Amino acid sequence: MTVEVGSMLRQWRSRRSLSQLDLAYEVGVSPRHLSFVETGRSRPSPALLEALSERLDVPLRERNSLLLAAGHAPRYSEEPLDAETMSRVRSSVQRLLDAHNPNMGVALDRTWNVVLANDTALTLLEMLPRELQSVPVNLFRVSLHPDGFAQRTHNFDDWATYLLDLLRRMARITGDPRLADLEREVSAYPSVAALDGRLARDRVGPPDPAALLVPFQLELGEQVLSFFSTLTTFGSPRDVTLDELTIELFYPADEPTEQWVAMMQG
Repeated sequence: MTVEVGSMLRQWRSRRSLSQLDLAYEVGVSPRHLSFVETGRSRPSPALLEALSERLDVPLRERNSLLLAAGHAPRYSEEPLDAETMSRVRSSVQRLLDAHNPNMGVALDRTWNVVLANDTALTLLEMLPRELQSVPVNLFRVSLHPDGFAQRTHNFDDWATYLLDLLRRMARITGDPRLADLEREVSAYPSVAALDGRLARDRVGPPDPAALLVPFQLELGEQVLSFFSTLTTFGSPRDVTLDELTIELFYPADEPTEQWVAMMQG
């Protein structure tokens, strides 16, 4: 059991590119003791695991796994978003999304499945083929699938590059096999594979200095709508579900899109 938790800690330390010596001094334990923990010769206390997890920025779900592997009880709850105990949080997030109409707004879980959405987002999702609308709708999948929003994304190369970088970074930081599987899936899409080939073949120039953000440019008929988005997470969560919840809100990135939104609101 202690060997398993030691191996898990060593993997997290490797992901964060920290030496055993540096981690030990930053957490306030002797390098010898940390070495014993990583090799399974010493069983870490819950307090030590919490200190190591804080320094290594380990998500709450994986902190529970570390505690269990060391023979301790998990510390963080994981309540489903539709549970009665989460009703206040759920209704607050839904009110936030509804207040953002007629702009798009969604709430996402760790793998970017849509768990809550406002009316505008639901209307756009209804444009997708039925097979991509199956619950849960995954935002990476519907954005990059050739039959999804990819065929309507005016600046597909730029937007897809941003999404792929984000997905690959999330998979690397969390070590979540679901994200790794999702990365492999979307990387096999013909449009994404072609993009990866172009990025590997062509020298990527410096970013446009006039571009402050990478917009999502959506083709609706003959009109191209341009949006930027913000990502919001909960501060100081003590529940796994809340720790993994992200709210994405889209805003008009140019004047024509602002006028379209105003027209939708009217």
